[in-house]
Amino acid sequence: MTAGDALLGRALVEEATKKSGLVWVRGSGPARALWHVWHEGAAVLVGDGPGEQPFPEGLVAGAPAEVTVRSKDKGGRIVAWTAVVAVLEPHSEEWEAAVADLKGKRLNAPDAERMTERWARECRVVRLVPEAPRTELPDGSLAAVPLPTAATTRRTAPAALPRLLLKRRGRR
Repeated sequence: MTAGDALLGRALVEEATKKSGLVWVRGSGPARALWHVWHEGAAVLVGDGPGEQPFPEGLVAGAPAEVTVRSKDKGGRIVAWTAVVAVLEPHSEEWEAAVADLKGKRLNAPDAERMTERWARECRVVRLVPEAPRTELPDGSLAAVPLPTAATTRRTAPAALPRLLLKRRGRR
């Protein structure tokens, strides 16, 4: 790999990750889809606390993580890259700068006014610093069994609902 290829790879990782709303992150266990913000050369995530996204197993300081970036419009994989995990200390200068960007992207927070205080107290803010992009395609399918979740599907509709919805509003 030449120096030009490395620069191109870094640029691809940065642009694709900036534009994607989700990245798939794998630590030592199964990969999880996580929302993120690109901040100062790394993907920054908040999670592992009440009301926030759960991180995959093995996402600890100094450990490697595999990141797969998807296309925002089509959902297909654009690039995969290896990252080094760095956990930010609450209220450090780096943490404050990262959280300022994260706060703007966090949707539907129940406590938007005190969200950063809760993150400092109960959550982890993690930086995924890119090491090397991978351009080769995987050999097999990346399909996996869905991870267990507390989310439920909606209940069945009442039996009379179709009649009510399809009922004519009056005769013409």
